[in-house]
Amino acid sequence: MRSRTILIVDDEPRSREGMKKILRVWAAGQYEILTASSGGAAMQILEETPVELMITDIRMPEISGLALVSQLRKKSIQRQPSVILVSGHAQFEYAQEALRLSVVDYLLKPIGREKLIASVEDALKVVEEQEDIVYMRKMADPKLMAIREEEAGLSDPIRKAMHYVELHIGEVISQQEVAAHVHLNVSYFSSLFKEQCQMNFSEYVTRRKLQKAKELLLKTNLTIIEVAYRTGYQRVKYFNKLFKEYEGMSPGQYRSMRNGVEAHIP
Repeated sequence: MRSRTILIVDDEPRSREGMKKILRVWAAGQYEILTASSGGAAMQILEETPVELMITDIRMPEISGLALVSQLRKKSIQRQPSVILVSGHAQFEYAQEALRLSVVDYLLKPIGREKLIASVEDALKVVEEQEDIVYMRKMADPKLMAIREEEAGLSDPIRKAMHYVELHIGEVISQQEVAAHVHLNVSYFSSLFKEQCQMNFSEYVTRRKLQKAKELLLKTNLTIIEVAYRTGYQRVKYFNKLFKEYEGMSPGQYRSMRNGVEAHIP
């Protein structure tokens, strides 16, 4: 898994290195701290390296911090970072433009250690929230979402069956045991589930298990074997076959999406 990156852009060496020193100690190795002395140098880094957060001075020669952010927003780069603007002058026009460009924070120099760290932590929370939204979009199964939207209209036995699946997602789940759990005979349970959910029970269980598998692939560093076991599949080869059948790619290719890399599908 790649390291996460914070980029500091400032043409003043003392300010640039001061922020870098503070954030290096704070990051304790969890973030790589990169620096650039100009907007042009920063843009080159941003085009080559995914950056979670950019802290940039506003007043710089050639390309100002505001112009840098404006150019960045227009580019289809792999990752749009959160941005903190830094300035030695409190100007209303700067604040207005910062809002227009969806900048997370606007700090005035000189910046104390605690203020810088608090601002960075808040900005990184925004990054996490954005990543969660991206993950949810990647993980969402339209058919499961459709069932969830109609859940209030489902009969009590079907809701109980779905709850049972949630509780036993890491186990082998049979239609017989679930039918017994909701006190229905297997044949009636099977037809009732299909009628209300527009899919048979075994497909629902498979989709729900694969949904959980996608979550584990994107949000953890568990191996493919561990992900298979945690979703109730003892045979990894079968898990891989099912995953590719439903998702159109292997679990490994799906995981590559976590870093914003398009999975290659032959």
